[in-house]
Amino acid sequence: MSYLNEPPAQRGRPRDAELERRITTTVLELLAEQGYEGLTFEAVARRCQASKATLYRRWPSKRDMVLAAVKDAPAHPSAVPLRRGDTLRDDLLMLAQRLSLTMSATDSNAAFMLLHAGLEDPELCDAIEETVGPTGARLPQAVLDDAVARGELPSGAQSFAYEEVVGTVLLLRRANGLTVDDTYLEALVDTVIIPALTASAGRTDLPAGIFSGHPETSTTTTTTETP
Repeated sequence: MSYLNEPPAQRGRPRDAELERRITTTVLELLAEQGYEGLTFEAVARRCQASKATLYRRWPSKRDMVLAAVKDAPAHPSAVPLRRGDTLRDDLLMLAQRLSLTMSATDSNAAFMLLHAGLEDPELCDAIEETVGPTGARLPQAVLDDAVARGELPSGAQSFAYEEVVGTVLLLRRANGLTVDDTYLEALVDTVIIPALTASAGRTDLPAGIFSGHPETSTTTTTTETP
């Protein structure tokens, strides 16, 4: 008897898409409420009424679970290819628009907590960029190189201004209910980012921007003397 036309037997329990969506939604909720450090498998399992074993079968680490939640967020822009423009201004506007979409795909508190998590775990920032897709938070070196080649920026321009400013102000505006539209992004790029990128050329003392994925954190502690 031939079994060639029979479908292969499925092994294990089938994945429950609705359960996974409930879990990833819960992850973002808890991330916004408790921060990355406060997010635990136990808390997620308790709120979404699933076992910790169910979570561990899907994601071996908290980082993997957070990445899945970010990728599963509604209207995530990762499905939209990030195009390149003909000018530096075009590229910067496209990146800023992508970042605005990325932030609008999650609660602003969750976005802030993800930023904080990136400060504590720089590899998480890299993983988000690689897994979810370009978020618009970073300025690719290719954009700077092309702008220099076109004569739009002096040689040696650095990404600090973009990676320090754009994500920070977008987060603050979202958190305070302020408008972030194309008119605002154009003003930001034209009056702040392009002049700052131009001024960065040749500087050797610029730190890594907060959205670079590897910002330096202060290790200095302040002590107060008791009289």
